[in-house]
Amino acid sequence: MEQKNLIIAIVASLAILLGFQFFYEIPRQQAAQEAQRARQAELAAQQALQNPATLPAAPGQSAGLNALTPTLPGATPSGLVPAQALTRADALARSERLAIDTPKLFGTLPLTGARIDDLHLQRYRETVNPTSENIVLLNPSGRPDAYFGETGWIGQAGLKLPSADTVWTANRRTLVPGQPVTLTWDNGEGLRFTRVVEIDQDYMITVVQKVENTSAATVTLAPYARVARSGTPVTQGFFILHEGLIGVLDGVLQEHTYKDMQGDRRIEGRTTGGWLGITDKYWLVALIPDQRETVATRFIHDIAGGGDLYQVDYRGTERTIAPGTVAETQHRFFAGAKEVATLTRYKNEVGITSFDFAVDWGWFHFLTRPIFYLLEIIQGLVGNFGVAILLLTVLIKGLFFPLANKSYVMMSKMRALTPKMTELREKYAEDKQRLQQEMMQLYKSEKVNPLSGCLPILLQIPVFFALYKVLFVTIEMRHAPFFGWIRDLSAPDPTSIFNLFGLLPYDVPGFLLSVGLGIWPLIMGVTMWVQQRLNPPPPDPIQARIFAWMPVIFTFMLAGFPAGLVIYWAWNNLLSIAQQKVIMHRMGVS
Repeated sequence: MEQKNLIIAIVASLAILLGFQFFYEIPRQQAAQEAQRARQAELAAQQALQNPATLPAAPGQSAGLNALTPTLPGATPSGLVPAQALTRADALARSERLAIDTPKLFGTLPLTGARIDDLHLQRYRETVNPTSENIVLLNPSGRPDAYFGETGWIGQAGLKLPSADTVWTANRRTLVPGQPVTLTWDNGEGLRFTRVVEIDQDYMITVVQKVENTSAATVTLAPYARVARSGTPVTQGFFILHEGLIGVLDGVLQEHTYKDMQGDRRIEGRTTGGWLGITDKYWLVALIPDQRETVATRFIHDIAGGGDLYQVDYRGTERTIAPGTVAETQHRFFAGAKEVATLTRYKNEVGITSFDFAVDWGWFHFLTRPIFYLLEIIQGLVGNFGVAILLLTVLIKGLFFPLANKSYVMMSKMRALTPKMTELREKYAEDKQRLQQEMMQLYKSEKVNPLSGCLPILLQIPVFFALYKVLFVTIEMRHAPFFGWIRDLSAPDPTSIFNLFGLLPYDVPGFLLSVGLGIWPLIMGVTMWVQQRLNPPPPDPIQARIFAWMPVIFTFMLAGFPAGLVIYWAWNNLLSIAQQKVIMHRMGVS
């Protein structure tokens, strides 16, 4: 009975895990799209009853230093919601701009407002097609998908401070690594503002702000920085991945989904060191304050212009600037891909607390991280992540070889006992309790442990989880090719029975790939069936029928999983079949 319950528990656990995505994910995505459309309609109806000019105050318009509330994205420089959303080209054309050009980023920096609001990723495109569009990370205000970063100062009422309308003067026309741009602006009242903007070879922008007080009065200012995003982006919505507002504040990781923020609306805190930002599956836009300074932080949600508005910001310590003195503060702004090596380098070199936690390693990071690093090391040697997965599987099989070998020996002994077990089932067909007793006695006399056959499955489950997580969340796996038709290991096998595995000249819609049975899912199903045939049949007829259908069920379930995971499972099955066949041959079991 214990064997029966354990086997059923294992099978049920795997079926629930895989069936969750197969039976839940597609309906969930459809429901999420419907909910998003309904929410947009609701927001539009609410906005129609509101005065569009009642947005939060812009920097410098607040009543005091404790009320940092910069204008949220989606608003024009005057603070009004635009009557009609601008095209991206029109939004960019509203200001003279400097060019940004680095090995990993390109875009522009506006002289009006000096926001970081136009960045593209050099090395990443929308699809595996090399001619597809580069990923657009940031967008200027005035658009429904506005997404930008900003730094500035807050002061007492009446001070004329830089705002979204401020036109800065630049000392050069292009921002490139090693050649910072200096922006200057004089408020005409004795305060001269300077911003030195520097960009590195990767994704970090450093902004040094200075204020020179040439007036006769002492002024008090506080620096701030923010990342603002207009509209709720389409997310994966899967429980193993966080997308939304994120930060490490005082050493504690905080994650707030867009849906959470729509309810909480504002989360305030303080931190010394750390960072905060907005994360997508593969991209991150984050603020990194001076790691030695204590700052006030906020995660914010608001509604304007018929859409959701999200913001993360921090406010630094007040600076008292006497006549004839200068105040200075430094902000760092990360905008780019969540490359593990790059995040780790910034963590170590800049001293950014837990910056590598921007990658959602999950609760089992002690397993997902080593698997990722092993894959990356092997890929560096062989030049292909698919081959790295195959070799990693061999390493894992070698690591657990003694345990698996013992298990397969026991399963071979169980297979040799099949005739005796069949005889007992026929003899005690009407007495289930006596049958269990006789079978346990047979196991004891033959020194066979029926539970040992479950060991290979148990060993495979945590590796399966970890590899799935690595394939799903790390950008290094995005668009990583294998061979032949597999051009993206993080996506499902693109072949399908619906186009006869590519023989018919049309593409299969994405939602059908999960039920279309590509070539690799079929290979996996066949290997699983072969491996099952090598195992001793379950003593219970019900168990036997359940196990007989498992290869078919798993084939359909895994069809929608990343191709790299299906390749791993199929290759692991092949290695297990070879190992089991050798052991069976040595023991004389057919």
